[in-house]
Amino acid sequence: MSAVESFELILGLLLGVFALTWLADKVRLPPATALLLGGIALAFAPGLPSITLDPELALVLFLPPLLMDGAYHTAMGRFRRHLPGILSLAIGAVVFTTVAVGLVAHAIMPQLPLAACLALGAIVSPPDAVSARAVLARVSLPRRLNALLEGESLLNDATGLVLFRFAVVAAVSGAFSLSAASASFAWLALGGVAVGLVIGALWLFAVRRIGNQSLMIVGSLVLSWLSYIAGERLGVSGVIATVTTGMMFGWYQHVVFPAMVRLRAGAIHATVNFLLEAIVFILIGFTMRNIVERLGDFGSALDATLPIIAGVVAAVLVSRFVWIVASEALLVTLKRLGLKRARPLGWRQSVVLGWAGMRGVVTLAAALSLPATMPGRDIMILTAFAVILVTVIGQGTSLGWIIRRVKPIDTDPPAPVSLLECEVAVAEAKYCKAEEHAFSPSGEPVHPQLLAHFETQVRRTRTFSAQETIDMDKFDAHFGLMHKAIAAGRAELIRQHREGKIEDETLHNLERDLDIEEMTLFAQRDF
Repeated sequence: MSAVESFELILGLLLGVFALTWLADKVRLPPATALLLGGIALAFAPGLPSITLDPELALVLFLPPLLMDGAYHTAMGRFRRHLPGILSLAIGAVVFTTVAVGLVAHAIMPQLPLAACLALGAIVSPPDAVSARAVLARVSLPRRLNALLEGESLLNDATGLVLFRFAVVAAVSGAFSLSAASASFAWLALGGVAVGLVIGALWLFAVRRIGNQSLMIVGSLVLSWLSYIAGERLGVSGVIATVTTGMMFGWYQHVVFPAMVRLRAGAIHATVNFLLEAIVFILIGFTMRNIVERLGDFGSALDATLPIIAGVVAAVLVSRFVWIVASEALLVTLKRLGLKRARPLGWRQSVVLGWAGMRGVVTLAAALSLPATMPGRDIMILTAFAVILVTVIGQGTSLGWIIRRVKPIDTDPPAPVSLLECEVAVAEAKYCKAEEHAFSPSGEPVHPQLLAHFETQVRRTRTFSAQETIDMDKFDAHFGLMHKAIAAGRAELIRQHREGKIEDETLHNLERDLDIEEMTLFAQRDF
């Protein structure tokens, strides 16, 4: 394939992303499901070349920016509060699933070495960050449940990849040491944290001294790859290094980034992440063609491998529920024994947590990276792909329905200060600063209109926060009228420009002000 043909293929994939995402919105289907099925359909379309997904490139290209974005937007307070539960899922559940799948696979195919079966278990054990983001973005969850799922998706890839490496070495060489594996895992995790902290500190040092906003945005884009590659090159976990840098960056971005950089960077990052998520699911679908071509007679191969596929898929689904139920039983027991920090989830949240285990790019990349000498390599790749299909299509499509049926209850205690109370405090702080500088040393008013503006804002927010109930019809009408007023202002601005009455610079400056005003309006409306 020539360079021009490769570029045309990339454009075709982007058009496919556009069409499939639009179709998913129209038929109310999760985009990940539509893109995966669309990728499979496109892979077998006549005239399209075969695409080989390089596993190492897939991990380094897609995983770091999506992990960084998830870590950047992590609610640190809830993450710290629920860290034991997150680690239980990210480490305990992944190890348990690896062992369960390995034992089931070995029981179904005893001719396959146990180490190879455990490698298969490690491949399919970690729920995928990309898949989780794609599905969770379209559902509404209680705060604790959301924190558990997001935190798990950030950390479990590291556990799965480490287990996979050790299982592959054991399968190929026949040597394995539990103590050495445990020590190596600790080194990879702690080393990843250290590398992430160093990269994050260097970036914060640099961004405080960069005056160019475009350089800040570009730097924030490449930061994820820098953290991941640095961690991998130094022999530690690139996943944990990226997550650590992302959390550190997200914590300090409020004080190191100017407002305009945050607005511009947010829009750019959202677009890049959307494209990466969409393309990775299409490419996963495209790999189906390579799997079929590798196996030759796909029908016969599927018949021969159907028992292990069914067994592994069942083990993946059941083992997650078993781990969650066991953890819930432990929490209930500890609570009855008087441990106040033990807070069971309850059956509603446990059901949703157990069903939210979609697999994706990490599972596929790990399967494709299996060495050629690995026993049962083709069976393992086909099984891994089947797990992705079942979880993304089955769980991803039905998760919203299950949430609506189960109706999980938010058991997290509310924050000490509500949104409206905080809005009053912010308005009062602005008024105090304006009052401090509104008068000259002789007592003459210098900025009387500005002071009156902030005083009005304080009075309005106090009145609004004191209302016990809000008439939503009046509330919607208020914001609807404001939106129409902004639209009228924009129409007049464009009319003046089209008639040649104002310069382009005037158009852009005033349009930017109207855009910020509109974004502020919708941000207020969402809350």
